[in-house]
Amino acid sequence: MPSSSIRASIFNAESQKIMAENTEIRNWYLNLYKDFENRLNGEKSRPVHKLRKAAIEKFAEIDFPNLHQEDWRFTDVSPILGHTFAYASKNAAGTISAGQLSPFLFEGMKSHRIVFVNGFYSRELSKKLPLPKGAEIGSLAEAMKEDDEPISELIARRLDPGTDAFTALNTAFTLDGAYINLRDGTALEDPVHFIFISTGDEKSIAQPRNLIVAGKNSQVRFIEHYIALQQGIYFTNSVTEIEAGANASVDGLKIQSENSESYHVSTTSAFVGNDANYESHAVSNGAKIYRQNINVTLGGEGGNTSLEGLYLTAGEQLSDTHSMIDHAAPNCTSGEHYKGILDDKSRAVFNGKILVRQGAQKTNSYQENRNILLSNEAKVDTKPQLEIFADDVKCSHGATVGQLSRESMFYLRSRGIGEEHAKLILIYAFASDVLRSIKQDKVREELEHVLSTRFLKGI
Repeated sequence: MPSSSIRASIFNAESQKIMAENTEIRNWYLNLYKDFENRLNGEKSRPVHKLRKAAIEKFAEIDFPNLHQEDWRFTDVSPILGHTFAYASKNAAGTISAGQLSPFLFEGMKSHRIVFVNGFYSRELSKKLPLPKGAEIGSLAEAMKEDDEPISELIARRLDPGTDAFTALNTAFTLDGAYINLRDGTALEDPVHFIFISTGDEKSIAQPRNLIVAGKNSQVRFIEHYIALQQGIYFTNSVTEIEAGANASVDGLKIQSENSESYHVSTTSAFVGNDANYESHAVSNGAKIYRQNINVTLGGEGGNTSLEGLYLTAGEQLSDTHSMIDHAAPNCTSGEHYKGILDDKSRAVFNGKILVRQGAQKTNSYQENRNILLSNEAKVDTKPQLEIFADDVKCSHGATVGQLSRESMFYLRSRGIGEEHAKLILIYAFASDVLRSIKQDKVREELEHVLSTRFLKGI
């Protein structure tokens, strides 16, 4: 039999297996949705439920990602699909004490604190500071109880729920999540710290739907912080939508520090208006499989976005970052800077795309991905991309994969510095520019401590 026929036969067999697995797990979530819908009672009459219904119909038609799809060819999600996840108890928040929460608070940082346990808002663990007029923060579910229709119109306004199966699934189960709404001209001086706690309940799923809306000339800083109290196999499937109105400033930081048995898939969709600024910072060092999709549309003239990220992997972890910056308007700027530090048999994927549309003249954009491998068995697949349809632009990109400099190690060792300390100095020097971009001093100090302890084995 010709080799091409053999390959075709193998491909067809693999495709049939994938289809069978997709059908089985899809039916599980469709049945889970029926139970979820039955529990909504009176909430089924609210406008947001039309969005849920439309999303579950799309989900029923979409296959989960697989290795045959270009955007997922380095990330096998079959371990996620091999589990039948269900919702954890809504009452778990009552079992968590302030002492259990305190290690995850940034000591000395003045901030609003909004806590979710297994995806459900905990009023007892949350704490709000006095708010200026025109500012709303807290739980999406609580906000929709007060004013459902206008909020429902903001959900999925610029994000297609049918983008992929995970996004459709999150939209279908939209119930609660982080919420910020700033009226025009409102400045929120203190950052908002959203803490998403998993109690580690076996085979549980949390699907927070986060909505950040910043009106014209407004200002906000927020932190998405995902943590686990103990080991256990669970799944976080989050979606965060951000709108920055004209001349608004939005600064977001995502910290993913979940346990090594968990799975985390997230999508962030941001729209940046005229002369607005959106900054994204991301630090991840947890989860067995972590996939982050971040999509930014520069939809108003003079808009700016900056994406900074640091991923730390060890053991057999997989971290996958896919970004898309869409320059849809002229005179916009964007910068993207991601770094990875990998040890043991871990893997990382980076796929960054910058699209400059035909009318987006005077675009200025750059993209950079750099990686350090601390082990001969660690691996990175990196793919920066530019698609340019305008002729008056400045765009650049680059990617590197390497190991710690032997010359630098020799220099430090020759001055009496031990091997582990020398290694730490070089790792910190590599990551420091990403960490320095984080504006909250207390957060940056804590993340520097995480970095200093993550890779030290002999001290």
